[in-house]
Amino acid sequence: MSKPVDVRIDRETPIPLYHQLAEQLNAAIARGELQPGDPFENEVAMADRLGLSRPTVRRAIQELVAQGLLLRRRGRGTTVAGRQIHRRAELTSLYDDLRRDGSGDPRTVVLTHEVTTDEVAAAAMGLAADTPLLHLVRLRLDGDRPLAILRNWLPPAYSDLGREDLERDGLYALLRSRGGKPVVAHQRIGARQPSAPERRHLDLTPSQPVLTMSRTAFDGVGAPVEYGDHCYRAQDYSIEVMLDER
Repeated sequence: MSKPVDVRIDRETPIPLYHQLAEQLNAAIARGELQPGDPFENEVAMADRLGLSRPTVRRAIQELVAQGLLLRRRGRGTTVAGRQIHRRAELTSLYDDLRRDGSGDPRTVVLTHEVTTDEVAAAAMGLAADTPLLHLVRLRLDGDRPLAILRNWLPPAYSDLGREDLERDGLYALLRSRGGKPVVAHQRIGARQPSAPERRHLDLTPSQPVLTMSRTAFDGVGAPVEYGDHCYRAQDYSIEVMLDER
């Protein structure tokens, strides 16, 4: 039998409800309150118990599935996955990182700048599928050395960002100047083989992989700021994580 997790939802905070739920369920797994292999509470029962909508609970559970903390198997329901260590990424941009390091010379070439619709990006930001989004594809370089291809979708509030702005400054700096300071984000990191255009832009051979990172960010009142889907030259990018014993 599944063990209900004690969850406290604050409806006065700007943090999205699904994110509050996902974070508390994540913490329960980290504490060992839920053990690997344990059955997980049914989303209908959890929604009724917490007074939340089923889509809110479903999205929180999907977040944990995406992080590898829960497993969904046909005929067996949802269970807690085996133990893993998950990174909490610092909420910065690659441009910010290069500037802060002091040794980089960040440069940007805008490859795509258009207003369009995208169901995946809209869903990630909690927007209607037909919402017009500013779609950006940028090549980020350190001097003349290519580092990453950055694909972003921005909600209508930031559709006035121009090509010259984006080639002069970092995206997060431009968003902050318009009041769009990201304070909450979900970020996923992976790896894959690059596509032919990615190999060309990043000066890679077919055997060299790319590091991938997707991110959905929200501001202080819970409004979406961006959805990003980026790829980096794996050999030029590293992730530093500090672990402590709890």
